[in-house]
Amino acid sequence: MIKIRKFYFLKLFILINFLFGCSNNSEIKKYTIGFSQTGFNDEWRKSMNEAMEIQIGFYPNVNLQILDSKDDIDKQIKDIEQLISEKVDILIVSPIKSKPITPIVEKAFKKGIPVLVVDRKIDGDNYRAYLGGDNYQVGNNAANYLAALTRNPKSIIEIKGLKGSSPALERSSGFNDIIDTTPNLKVVKTIEGNWESYSIKDNLRHVLDSLKDIDYIFAHNDRMALGAFEVTKEKKLENKVKIIGVDGLNGPNGGIQLVKEKKLLATILYPTGGDEAIRLALKILNGEPVAKNNILSTIVIDSRNADIMSNQFDKINQHQHDIERQQEKIKQQEKTYTTQNNALKLLLGLLILSVLLIAYSIYSGYNIRKKKRELELRNKKITIQRNQIKKIAEEVKISNDAKVNFFTGLSHEFKTPITLILSSIESLKENKVIRDNKLLNEINLIFNNSKRLLRLINQLLDFRKIEDRKFNLKASKTNLSKFSKKIFKDFEREAQKRNIKFSIKTNNEDLSIYLDRNLMDKVYFNLLSNAFKFTPNNGTISIEIIDDLNTNFVKIHFKDSGIGIPKQELQKVFKAFFQGSNNNKTSSGIGLHLSKEFVELHKGSIDVISKHGAEFIITLYKDNVHLNSDEIIFEPDIIDESITDLNIEDYEDDSFSEKPLLQGEERYSILIIEDNLDLIKYLKGKFSSDYVVYVSDGSDGIEKALEFIPDIIICDVNLPGKSGFEICKTLKTDLRTSHIPNIILTALNNKESYIKGLESGTDLYLTKPFSFAILSQSVKTLLYNREKLRYYYINNVHTIDAPERFGTFEQDFISKVNELITENLDNSRFSVEQLASSLDISRIQLYRKIKAILGVNISDYIQNIRLEKAKILLQESSLTISEIAYSTGFSSPNYFSTSFKNKYNKSPKAYREE
Repeated sequence: MIKIRKFYFLKLFILINFLFGCSNNSEIKKYTIGFSQTGFNDEWRKSMNEAMEIQIGFYPNVNLQILDSKDDIDKQIKDIEQLISEKVDILIVSPIKSKPITPIVEKAFKKGIPVLVVDRKIDGDNYRAYLGGDNYQVGNNAANYLAALTRNPKSIIEIKGLKGSSPALERSSGFNDIIDTTPNLKVVKTIEGNWESYSIKDNLRHVLDSLKDIDYIFAHNDRMALGAFEVTKEKKLENKVKIIGVDGLNGPNGGIQLVKEKKLLATILYPTGGDEAIRLALKILNGEPVAKNNILSTIVIDSRNADIMSNQFDKINQHQHDIERQQEKIKQQEKTYTTQNNALKLLLGLLILSVLLIAYSIYSGYNIRKKKRELELRNKKITIQRNQIKKIAEEVKISNDAKVNFFTGLSHEFKTPITLILSSIESLKENKVIRDNKLLNEINLIFNNSKRLLRLINQLLDFRKIEDRKFNLKASKTNLSKFSKKIFKDFEREAQKRNIKFSIKTNNEDLSIYLDRNLMDKVYFNLLSNAFKFTPNNGTISIEIIDDLNTNFVKIHFKDSGIGIPKQELQKVFKAFFQGSNNNKTSSGIGLHLSKEFVELHKGSIDVISKHGAEFIITLYKDNVHLNSDEIIFEPDIIDESITDLNIEDYEDDSFSEKPLLQGEERYSILIIEDNLDLIKYLKGKFSSDYVVYVSDGSDGIEKALEFIPDIIICDVNLPGKSGFEICKTLKTDLRTSHIPNIILTALNNKESYIKGLESGTDLYLTKPFSFAILSQSVKTLLYNREKLRYYYINNVHTIDAPERFGTFEQDFISKVNELITENLDNSRFSVEQLASSLDISRIQLYRKIKAILGVNISDYIQNIRLEKAKILLQESSLTISEIAYSTGFSSPNYFSTSFKNKYNKSPKAYREE
């Protein structure tokens, strides 16, 4: 009944919410425009702000926030930071200076806030659009105006704006570009200002005192132009020196008024563009296309059109005031309409609510009776289903127990033959008659994997015991430091082999606690095995024992720098059969589950954290008060031995050493890309006597191939990171490694995988289990075929000059090499490094590829082409021997003659005479 009421109240709430919210949903999206303004003069700022606010008035859904920096660059940066933090929808910025303001504008742009730059540009292109007058054109207009006034020689003083600002730079550039091409005009002095009149007066006084016959002054804005007029008036030069300004603002002290008062000869209109800035901002917010650069037009205002421009501006201002009054009236009407509309909605909502409540009270009584009958029928069905489920669960339990008992018995049966195998192999290892290192290596391989299988079976049996709660704790007093160091030594060899920084430390060497050594040994082994499995070479693994003197607990930290555990999976790591999403290693998934159970048998706890790797923390009691009397036994304490009885079979190294390579002996090289360490050891041991063997676990297979450029590659398919198919395809499409034969060695024997291997470009596809004799013969055959191809290239090298005739990377590569050598044949400084750079490969990679394809040194190959060309010239041309030497790239005729004679057993002169 309660659920039914909730259901209808929910429907009622949704309907009312719809009625009251329908108008809100239809409202236009609200926008906020932030404007960081520079410290313009009052007329400019007033004109810009009024134009923006009038334009904003047409858009009631848009809010304009203006922050004036008062010509202070630090304040402008803080203002923009404030607008960014307020998450305005679009940012309009008028920079004081270009360079200092660029980083904060780029910050806003990178945070996804569109930026409209007005008046002055910033460094770089990290903004949505620019709006402003063409400052370069402003300078052009001023210079062209002066050029049109007279053809007599005239001297000009240029007063620049704030140093470093883009308007100052562009106006000066536009002005001087015209002046430099006008013979009768010359800028005799430049004065630096900061846009204000006071900044140029002292300098201008000194210039006018030192220079005579000044005809014109071009100031970059009207304020500095007014300052210049006041100085000329002070010097009684106001009738002689004519002044041109920039801005052309209307009103008192504006450029137009100064022209009308004949204080300025002319002013160049530089429009504020406030209304256009708002229009552009709204286009950007609405996703409409907007040009990167939007330039406002400019004109020259002098005595001829000053009155007209002033009247036009006055009329515009009057229209703006009229619009403001109309907008205010519209807002008042909208407010009245909103109030009335809300009242109407409220009345309508109350009416609908009353109707719905009446309907609900009638319907609910009927519906409650109906639901009651349905619940009674459902209860009967649930009772029947529960009895059926109970019966099925009992049958499943019987079946599951039978399967588990069979599995447990079978696991016990496996232990006997494995034990016999291990005993026999240990006898063989101790037999001094066997001296063959390769045979000892294969015996070690059998031994290691047999012990690994035995440990896995033991773990499965432990798992069964844990499930049935059949473990009995046998704790004895044990020196924790000695116990830990004994296991630590078993992993030291693997750490040294993989250059892993492996350490153990404790703050109490004498601490003894009660623990079951057999079970805790398995806990240590599982945690350290995982650490070594997931920690890359050159990583770090540490054991730290911390005796908390203030409590009755000791903590053991196992920390590594491996791949770590995803945060969302930390709570699942101790569940049986769980494997992390970033774990691509083969694993049973019960090791950590068993470790947790064994620690909890000690009444302790185990926790895990993951940050820059994984860290497991075991917490144990220091005394035995938590244990029952039947859980405590007596055992001799651990003796700190240099040699331990424990064997870490997963990390035992090969006992054989590779046959040393004789000095001067050159052998083919093989790169084996495989993540199974035992298979790598097996193949490396088999091939080491006849080949130079490089290995990779798959994570750096492509890098190793590019580093060593081997003669052949053997690659597995299932690898960490990229698959064998991807590695093969990458190497076959890379110019540096395309010539290398590739053998795919995998357990995938289906048709689809075979086709995928061929598509990746592999030369041979072998499936596991494989015959080493077949693999060895396949390697020899591929290398023999490579030799035949090399013979073809070396004997047809000078005919390979048209890439369109051939279809392989190697032929195209040789054609490109020949083309580059021929183009630089007469360049005696053309080096192997330059050739490699032109081919976009390294010098050593070029050397190895040419050696692999042609069997010759790249330097000798270039020399042979030079000599072949020289031989043809000796036969067919009338050039002198010296000219032939220089035209084929030899640094001197003597060196050419010596090289020619060494190759052909005749001097160039004797060869020509014959």
